[in-house]
Amino acid sequence: MTHETIHPSGWLPAKGYANGMLTKDGTLHIGGQIGWDENKQIVEGGFIPQMSQALRNIAAIVETAGGQISDVTRLTWFVTNKAEYVAHQAEVGRAYRDVFGKHFPAMSMIIVSGLVEDDALIEIEATAHIGDFALGS
Repeated sequence: MTHETIHPSGWLPAKGYANGMLTKDGTLHIGGQIGWDENKQIVEGGFIPQMSQALRNIAAIVETAGGQISDVTRLTWFVTNKAEYVAHQAEVGRAYRDVFGKHFPAMSMIIVSGLVEDDALIEIEATAHIGDFALGS
């Protein structure tokens, strides 16, 4: 096997994409995570709670693959409202540090007109390098 789907225990099945794909060299590709919980319910409260949830989803996938947040090497952020992001920089920083601490992988941000899930305000995809990980058969 050249890859393994990574899906945290207790989460409803992925909707149209794999949460994580771990390759035999330990590279973990994490599909875009939005601000919904393990039951696919968008968290309430707007941009910051959705951002926090998306980051926690990434952390859960990395941990399910046997890694830790410091294994994340890249984040790509897709944001639907640049003004809201800019207006909440202090809250963004606090919410980010709550999940990622002082770990800052390479990041890109793209402003988009919308996401597949209408209520989603942010989507974040990630790449992590778990190291030498022997995939199951």
